[in-house]
Amino acid sequence: MSNLLEIKGVSKRFGGLTAVNNVSFHVSEGEILSVIGPNGAGKSTLFKLIASFLPTSQGEVFLRGERISNLAPHTVARKGLVRTFQEATIFRSMTVRENIIVAHHLRSRASLLGFFLGTRLAAADEAAFAESADNIIEFLGLDAIRDELASTLPQGHLRALGMAIGLATHPTVLLLDEPFAGMNHDETMHMVTLVRRLRDERGVTVLLVEHDMPAVMKISDRIVVLNFGEKIAEGTPTQIQSNPKVIEAYLGAEDAAIGL
Repeated sequence: MSNLLEIKGVSKRFGGLTAVNNVSFHVSEGEILSVIGPNGAGKSTLFKLIASFLPTSQGEVFLRGERISNLAPHTVARKGLVRTFQEATIFRSMTVRENIIVAHHLRSRASLLGFFLGTRLAAADEAAFAESADNIIEFLGLDAIRDELASTLPQGHLRALGMAIGLATHPTVLLLDEPFAGMNHDETMHMVTLVRRLRDERGVTVLLVEHDMPAVMKISDRIVVLNFGEKIAEGTPTQIQSNPKVIEAYLGAEDAAIGL
């Protein structure tokens, strides 16, 4: 597998606080890589740096060899790196299907004025977005809730909708921020299956931040571990589970923290 995404010596300082310190790793094409660490380890800040929601203080991020760090977030998204959020970033007064259709507008060929005036190009875009939304709904198994208002959805369906919104942008790399948060065991295992299908059937490379260690160990090809903003370990789930630095970072609580 080739390196699709490369993070090289990335740091972020907020005044005198260093939230991320000289972190480097790569994500191979077709890989599911997880970033883990205790609360305050710098995981979410790192995600924002990779997706260019924050400028780096030092270091660079490359997608297919092209530097993407410190570009506008929508520019990075158009290049194929798309981030979902811990908070479901949705229109709660819209239905599931409507939310997914709206998310396609990153790929619009028509202008905003064109949509307002109902031009032929805008109509073609709308038809294509509706067809794509229906395809995503079928792929993720959301047919039963396609016409439900987003405001009425339980946590598991909200997470699936967030993934559907990400898929609508046709990502090359999808950054999932705590995709299993707030879910029960059955919901988590269903979401694990969906993430694997994204990779296996859609060819999407996945980078995720997550606290649910059993799920991380089950889904990941490789894992990067942060502590106090620094990378302290990188390897397969088996290697990470037995790494002394990782066990120490989690206060030695192997069973509860890293799924041993």
